[in-house]
Amino acid sequence: MEPPPSMKQQEFTLASVTDLSSSSSSSSPSSSSPVLATFSCVNEVTELRFQESESAHGFSFDLSFTQLFKLGPLQFICVSDSSDSIKESSFSRGVVIKFRDEKESKGFSESFEEWTKDAVGKGSSLANGTVSDGKSKFDNKIEAASAKMYFHYYGQLLHQQNMLQDYVRTGTYHAAVMENRSDFSGRVVVDVGAGSGILSMFAALAGAKHVYAVEASEMADYARKLIAGNPLLAERITVIKGKIEDIELPEKADVLISEPMGTLLVNERMLETYVIARDRFLSPNGKMFPTVGRIHMAPFSDEFLFVEMANKALFWQQQNYYGVDLTPLYASAHQGYFSQPVVDAFDPRLLVAPPMFHVIDFTQMKEEQFYEIDVPLKFTASVCGRVHGLACWFDVLFDGSTVQRWFTTAPGAPTTHWYQIRCVLSQPIHVMAGQELTGRLHLVAHSAQSYTINLTLSAKMWGPGANQGGILQTSSCKLDLKEPYYRMSQPQVYPVAQETPAQPQDIQIQSDDLEEIELLQQNANAQL
Repeated sequence: MEPPPSMKQQEFTLASVTDLSSSSSSSSPSSSSPVLATFSCVNEVTELRFQESESAHGFSFDLSFTQLFKLGPLQFICVSDSSDSIKESSFSRGVVIKFRDEKESKGFSESFEEWTKDAVGKGSSLANGTVSDGKSKFDNKIEAASAKMYFHYYGQLLHQQNMLQDYVRTGTYHAAVMENRSDFSGRVVVDVGAGSGILSMFAALAGAKHVYAVEASEMADYARKLIAGNPLLAERITVIKGKIEDIELPEKADVLISEPMGTLLVNERMLETYVIARDRFLSPNGKMFPTVGRIHMAPFSDEFLFVEMANKALFWQQQNYYGVDLTPLYASAHQGYFSQPVVDAFDPRLLVAPPMFHVIDFTQMKEEQFYEIDVPLKFTASVCGRVHGLACWFDVLFDGSTVQRWFTTAPGAPTTHWYQIRCVLSQPIHVMAGQELTGRLHLVAHSAQSYTINLTLSAKMWGPGANQGGILQTSSCKLDLKEPYYRMSQPQVYPVAQETPAQPQDIQIQSDDLEEIELLQQNANAQL
């Protein structure tokens, strides 16, 4: 759609423009002379041109690839990520724009938004003659309805409060930053998915030179307000409203900080955004907080949970519900309930084998490797009983230069808002102590910002002849991580009557930081 006649060209007079890359460059307007900023559409390319009022020299930005960030009432940063010049004198760069008064600043900002919408709507002329649809990488892989709900959820203060009041989470991040001040002091930091901006302020408190707090939801406006209310920190924090996949920054980061973990570590697919930020903005040898994640898994036995899940479908066994036979839907309802992962906090004594873990290194993992995660499973049962499924939790490492700190969501550790997750089999497996369990946990990403879980567990032949191999029992299930069953907030106290081994054995939870759990709990109680 062509811009209206009044928008074919639009000019603004600026106080100054300073090139971030080379303030002495001949193609850069002087930092002291008035500068004309002109929006125009030339040969189907919508551009913004900066030119000294008394000079023929200037340069242009293609608005399809340009971002504008507000630093203050009279100051903006304008950056372009286009590597293809519109003209010989136009190339990727960043400039600082200063205005004479707030009226001009507001008018320029509003015009920039309108002209940019037009540029993206038309698409950019590409070298091969095709036309870009203007959609970002995020938009191309995530369905719009899911993204809308996601950003609406995280744009509400009550949900941010829920995360801030997870004192294990917030306290661990604070400790990881403050114990590693040398990694932040004098450094440029990017907060990926900043939310309320709390991690950005932690980085500033640790002495960061500047923090770019990137947040795509409406929470960015609240973050600006909160940061502005802390003036000693605000001068070193810039809130940028936009997606990591879309925005541009005027400089590389020395440190990335983020809270990208979801249920089972990977839910919500925020980890992909985290590694995209690494590839786009992190300088070589830069730090990532967190650095590594691990998904822990172990088979469990929980008769009460299994019966609870099975009983949910009994409603559909009614043969005379107001004269209607509901039984044709019983099998589908039963399958539906067992397709929901159970999110709750459980007693670690329900585990029937020592856990194993799968490592995800955020410094090395490629975005595409998150699309499908395949984990071979192998356990040796410590007790006799029925295996009702696979229990999972995660931990992450903050690999600081001074202190290495782990954060865990393990059963038996202080409960976090992530709890733990359990995949329940509709057909349990009987095992004996010493019997080997094998299987596969296969996670496939989907466009609703989550994963389909495919789980298979098998009990290998046990006793005489076991060394000859063979499978005794196999059970599998397919679950949608997007649609969990939120069961309860604290571990359930089971009566002695539950079917348990005659001599229960405690299973050791693998975590390199469980000795810190008691201290974290004491800190949480003190804050409460």
